[in-house]
Amino acid sequence: MAELVDALVSGTSGGNTVGVRVPFWALLCLALAGCSRSIGALPEQLSAQRAAPAAGAYRLLYSFAGYPSGSAPTGLAALGGRLYGTTINGGTKTFGTVFVSSVSGRVRILHSFRGGADGSGPLGTLVVLDGALYGTTEYGGSKGNGTVFEITPSGTERVIYSFKGGSDGATPVLVGMVVHAGQLYGTTNAGGNPRCHVEGIVGCGTVFALTKSGKERVLYRFNGKRDGACPAGALIDVNGTLYGTTNFGGIGNNGTVFKISSAGRERVVYGFKGYPDGAVPYAGVTALGGAFYGTTAFGGAFNYSGTVFRLSASGSEQILHSFKGYPDGALPFGSLTIVNGMLYGTTEYGGSSSVGCASGGTTGCGTLFSVTISGTERVLYRFNGEPDGASPWAGLTSNNGALYGTTLSGGASDAGSIFRYSTSSQ
Repeated sequence: MAELVDALVSGTSGGNTVGVRVPFWALLCLALAGCSRSIGALPEQLSAQRAAPAAGAYRLLYSFAGYPSGSAPTGLAALGGRLYGTTINGGTKTFGTVFVSSVSGRVRILHSFRGGADGSGPLGTLVVLDGALYGTTEYGGSKGNGTVFEITPSGTERVIYSFKGGSDGATPVLVGMVVHAGQLYGTTNAGGNPRCHVEGIVGCGTVFALTKSGKERVLYRFNGKRDGACPAGALIDVNGTLYGTTNFGGIGNNGTVFKISSAGRERVVYGFKGYPDGAVPYAGVTALGGAFYGTTAFGGAFNYSGTVFRLSASGSEQILHSFKGYPDGALPFGSLTIVNGMLYGTTEYGGSSSVGCASGGTTGCGTLFSVTISGTERVLYRFNGEPDGASPWAGLTSNNGALYGTTLSGGASDAGSIFRYSTSSQ
């Protein structure tokens, strides 16, 4: 496999010895845009599967079971007092689902993807535009390279665009599109410039704009050099300029933060160095007080376990926290959520020195954490796998004084869970 992936597996990067062995499926998420793991499917009643509150302010709301509810849930979006989300796998056709949940954990499946033209493997957080929800599937569509779909809160779904895999892009991974001036803006992890090859991917990704009627326009095709390669996280809109991240490219192939106008003028704000400032900023950035905050899934000062960083608009970067694996967590893939000036996020693994939720020597099922803007980090909850969930991969959603999130696996059937954390009880 490519050099970065080999380095992560062997535990070395840029001559520095690192201490975290990354599970192979997680590397595929990064390098091959493939996050669809097979998770066992069991029948279930689509009603709340509640457990007693775990520790402190944490509460398990729902455990997925594969069939027919889905497995491996990703991000949540709040609309009308309810939470809407997707599962990568499962459902009645095994190609993933869109679901709606009450804040108490009562889940109803709105749509089961059928594969083929309908799409398969929905990823990332849904976005709301004019009362409807929009999202992406990593695969499927008319050309098999992913789709953008629309779904109403009542469950009527339609594909509004199928990526062709060439100059228009392919495999929109974890996109979580953003609405700007009445249109949808997002990224594809691959496709675009066919002459660009990074980490075994053909095409280094694109930034696109899409109308509700399905007219697509490519704003930018990445070249895999200093401009970055393979964007995955959500874009954000700051005063009409879009900001995002690329997994690779930039300095030493460690990823970038970039900005782009709606006309397609792209500029790199910062290129990551790997050690000690981080690598692979998978989740995008969040804006607060004129600065940007985000996570890198890898890199940092300890064990290549990831970081939380702050970045000024002019490109001055500061590491707020470097994860150690134990006791604070490892591999923060999700975006940061801001509540009352505090940053909240998750790590997919780490947190425990004894609970084994990952292969390759990594311990711990992930954490829920907070970080102040000055860099004081606190672990709020450590996941145990069963029954509370494991691998909280996506970011958190703030709704009425609480944070809601999902885990990719764990729960009652090892198919993932929905959880709540009350920030008011800290």
